[in-house]
Amino acid sequence: MKDFFYELEVSSENALELFSDFVFEFGVIGVEFKDKSFIVRDEDSLENLEFALINYQKELKKALNLDIDLKLNSTKQKNIDWITKYKEGVNPIEISEFYIYPSWCEPKQGLKNIIIDPALAFGSGHHESTNMCLNLISKYKNGYKTALDVGCGSGILSIALAKSGLKVSSCDTDEQAIEATKQNASKNKMSLDEIWTGSISNLDKTYDLVVANIIADVILILKKDLINALNLGGILILSGILNSYKDRIKNEFKELRCLEILEKNEWISFVFKKER
Repeated sequence: MKDFFYELEVSSENALELFSDFVFEFGVIGVEFKDKSFIVRDEDSLENLEFALINYQKELKKALNLDIDLKLNSTKQKNIDWITKYKEGVNPIEISEFYIYPSWCEPKQGLKNIIIDPALAFGSGHHESTNMCLNLISKYKNGYKTALDVGCGSGILSIALAKSGLKVSSCDTDEQAIEATKQNASKNKMSLDEIWTGSISNLDKTYDLVVANIIADVILILKKDLINALNLGGILILSGILNSYKDRIKNEFKELRCLEILEKNEWISFVFKKER
């Protein structure tokens, strides 16, 4: 073990999931998630990762035409057993009928247990947007048979839908997220009906329940596709949205009936129903 290790804290108000997915693609095998940031630790310098994140931010701004914020804080610290420290910082969480826990912890009786190791892709249930999605899935899943998870990330919502008895399709534009979803589904002994790398443009299938836990600007870009993906009487759950977008999202999806709006800190989730 070396005498020192390097720590890089990555913060973003509107694109944390995109940056976390990127660091895993870069070769990082584990991070510690906090409320509005995540921490990467390594015994080797993280200068190359820091440089890559800065350039990735520039490319995101250009590709999405959005103001993507990014804050980086790099430190060098005296070495400790940081892998053990990392595991100690990843706590199981109970959300409605679901119990989300890493593989080194024990399941909980009487709940739908979901194993998610936070070393594959963002989404362990601790973030407000994912937390609200799981609560809403638990509340609105009854009576429905098919579901679509748009921007599946770690696969946590796909697995929750499958454990609730729905036939689930999943997609993400990031290949790393698709691989993470496949691995996590297998780890939870769940089978997904379909999974693909890409978006939902020109999708020729419709679903009873559609969940999109992605940033608000992408939701707005996909508005027509998300609505078209719903069966008549179907439910659309939207999350990953900063509350500054509340009125805009509500207005853009006004052809659907708004059943519920949840808010947690600065994050907001919507439930819509397609009635015509």
